[in-house]
Amino acid sequence: MHVVLDRLSRFLWPLAVANLVANIGIVVTGAAVRLTGSGLGCPTWPRCTDASYVAHGELGLHGAIEFGNRLLTFALAAIAVLCFLAALGARHRRATRLSVVIGLGIPLQAVLGGITVLTDLNPWIVAGHFLLSMAMIMVCVALVDELRSPDRDVAPPLPRALAWATLAVGWVVLYLGTVVTGAGPHAGDTESPRNGLDPSTVSQVHASSVYVLVALTVALLVVARRGGHRWLATVTALVLLVEVLQGVLGWVQYWLDLPVGLVALHMLGAALLAAGLARIGLAVLPHRAVHEASAGGEPQPHAATRLP
Repeated sequence: MHVVLDRLSRFLWPLAVANLVANIGIVVTGAAVRLTGSGLGCPTWPRCTDASYVAHGELGLHGAIEFGNRLLTFALAAIAVLCFLAALGARHRRATRLSVVIGLGIPLQAVLGGITVLTDLNPWIVAGHFLLSMAMIMVCVALVDELRSPDRDVAPPLPRALAWATLAVGWVVLYLGTVVTGAGPHAGDTESPRNGLDPSTVSQVHASSVYVLVALTVALLVVARRGGHRWLATVTALVLLVEVLQGVLGWVQYWLDLPVGLVALHMLGAALLAAGLARIGLAVLPHRAVHEASAGGEPQPHAATRLP
């Protein structure tokens, strides 16, 4: 067993990246399920139908799409388990803890996804399903940051406050995006309920929150550059780019009456935004590129954790 863990430890970094990519990817495939009207392609849970755990021909394309998305959960679980074992083999305690959180989030997501099916895609529960995905993406980013980020000290009070404000408002933006979705036409199934709110009104409220987020991000970028915090400035600039592109895409899809292709891209952008917001929050915290020995003793340098 020790030999297996030792060999797996060499793959800790690619497995951490795979965790992040897979959790972003399942957001996009989940969007495809909803946008193709396949949300109830498997009408029950945990089985696909009352008589079968798998989709069959009578369910048609919608059943295949929904069941395919369910199968991806097992791929996520496999990556998470391998990442946990690699972190365990590397004796990296913080990476191990983060891997455990990611692993536990996957069955929680599966159960919440099942509840969305059993409630005929209730928009408020669907929103919770999406927001849990955003949280898991952020934990994946924390794992990536733990393994490979430049050494840094805690940021001064002003950029730290701006970073946390940006992260908080970013969560508001993500939540309001789910409210807009719950009021819109893409319910995931023709019989699924909507939240009853006026789409135009909630879209305007969502847009206003985006303006606040962009303003905070610009302020953080200016403060970081003036303070000489190069890593924070770089991360913030990239997040600002994602925000601007998301804002433009949001307005375009709104004026074009929500074509499914643009909505799917907007969902991908939301996942990337969540990852970027987590990166901003982490960039103001101290970090040392070390390998922690689980058996106690002093942390030792870990060559794989430093950026080239």
